[in-house]
Amino acid sequence: MPAIPHLGAFTEADGFPSLPTTSDGIFRVGNDGVTAIVGTPDRKVEFVAFEGRALAHVTSALGYPAYYPVLPVAPRRPVRAVLMDLDGTTVRSEDFWVWIIEQTTRSLRGEPGFALEAADLPFVSGHSVSEHLQYCLEKYAPGASLVEARRQYFAHAHREMREILDGRGRTDAFRPAPGLAPFLRAVKARGLPIGLVTSGLHEKAYPAIVAAFRAAGLGDPAAFYDAIITAGFPLRKGEPGTLGELSPKPHPWLYAEAFRVGLGLPFELREAVLGVEDSGAGVCAVRLAGLVTVGVGGGNVEQSGLKPLCHQFCGSLEEAIGLLDGA
Repeated sequence: MPAIPHLGAFTEADGFPSLPTTSDGIFRVGNDGVTAIVGTPDRKVEFVAFEGRALAHVTSALGYPAYYPVLPVAPRRPVRAVLMDLDGTTVRSEDFWVWIIEQTTRSLRGEPGFALEAADLPFVSGHSVSEHLQYCLEKYAPGASLVEARRQYFAHAHREMREILDGRGRTDAFRPAPGLAPFLRAVKARGLPIGLVTSGLHEKAYPAIVAAFRAAGLGDPAAFYDAIITAGFPLRKGEPGTLGELSPKPHPWLYAEAFRVGLGLPFELREAVLGVEDSGAGVCAVRLAGLVTVGVGGGNVEQSGLKPLCHQFCGSLEEAIGLLDGA
């Protein structure tokens, strides 16, 4: 299989299928200078290779795909900043939000004993709420609408969040990831700017990071981070919402905004900025933003088959401390 410029060679054995055409039919191998088309194992992204350059086609369950240039990334030293994902990487709350998706699907089906399958995990974590729900609708509740699924989702989420805040809910909902405090203190000790980047809606994400920081003894996250980028506020009838459901990971915009706007760093320094992620969608987002992609264990990077897109992969955050000094 030909190499994808700026990414390298992937094979069927890696789980990256060789495709004759992109899923939208716009590009075909052998036409218009296309030398190869390779999909990620979950088919969320398709890479289109030309001579010396490549495009990434981010597909969409909601009908709004996008193409991005694949930027060259040659990691540079010294490290100038760190950006980190929230769910899984910073806070272990993914199980809780998958459980909310499961409860929502259970309600839509009217089946109290319904449970998601292990094979569903890459499709109900790491993306936007609407992407997760659309997947479940297509597989488990094809007669239901996305509008109704979102209504049910937020009803479940708000009820459970109230229970947690009142001390009656799940005590395991928001836990600091193993090694979080040592890693964050190491970043601060080196004087590096740090940002938090999540596809989660603000009303979900901020209570989670506050709870994790309290548990880890790290103080106020608003004072700790130099930038916090979330997917904004959900669109509901009678309320204004913000852009976030159609532009989350694996799109690069959240990381691009945190890097260029939140931290205010110039584009030329992107190869000295680490993006730390535990999900396949997040790995794609960091890579398409042109940053140094660091995968960490504990999430679905390996399960999703996207470990080959990482410049570095660490089993834990404590192991990743060595990357701050170039070790």
